[in-house]
Amino acid sequence: MDGIPVWLQAGWWGLVAGGALLVGAAVGYRLEVPQRLIAAIMAFGSGVLISALSFELMEHAYHTGGFASTAAGFLGGAAVYTAANWWLSHRGARHRKRSAGQPKAADKGDAGMAIAVGALLDGIPESIVIGLSMLGGKGVSLVAVAAIFLSNIPEGLSSAAGMKKAGRSPRYIFGIWGGIALASSLASLAGYTVFRHFPPQVVAATTAVAAGAVLAMIVDTMIPEAFEETRDFSGLITVAGFLAAFALSKLGG
Repeated sequence: MDGIPVWLQAGWWGLVAGGALLVGAAVGYRLEVPQRLIAAIMAFGSGVLISALSFELMEHAYHTGGFASTAAGFLGGAAVYTAANWWLSHRGARHRKRSAGQPKAADKGDAGMAIAVGALLDGIPESIVIGLSMLGGKGVSLVAVAAIFLSNIPEGLSSAAGMKKAGRSPRYIFGIWGGIALASSLASLAGYTVFRHFPPQVVAATTAVAAGAVLAMIVDTMIPEAFEETRDFSGLITVAGFLAAFALSKLGG
């Protein structure tokens, strides 16, 4: 992508990773995918993200800004995400990623908006990471993009399947995921343009904030969906996802 401004590249890679949500949503809405398969894919995606935040985000944050900045950001990101997720969960968005159990379209008046905001809350931290990965001048972290892309497919698939069962319209479902894909692009762009002039400690803390939010999101919303239907095999499938992203990290290095 030589000749293309770096800020535009950042937005593009964020759109690529976020676009996987639309791919997953299309599959989840158009096809009758068994719940056990959806849960298995969700477990795999959880492992992919855990590996990416371990070997890409936290490692990079630590070497960039040291332990103090990394630890403060990591805990802070998890705390902010948990508080926001708790608030949204009490307004109908508790099961926004699940393929079953979502509130019906006619049930709670604010559930639809809570689901939309919750989806945005889940997608923004990981997208910011893509932009931050370009600050070193070595181009985007393809491992981070691949990991987020792979994890976004089961997220979109599971949630869209659940929204369809809850009676949500196609316009609502694809409007949400299309909007999140666009927001992912903007978040990635912001991750690069906003923080490129900041000192390493701030960049490290911001990267760690995103990592903490992503890990909290995995435990709060993805792993419960995976365990619900694949109790005996969720651990093994998650490990397979972790190994896949770990291999990407080493091959990319």
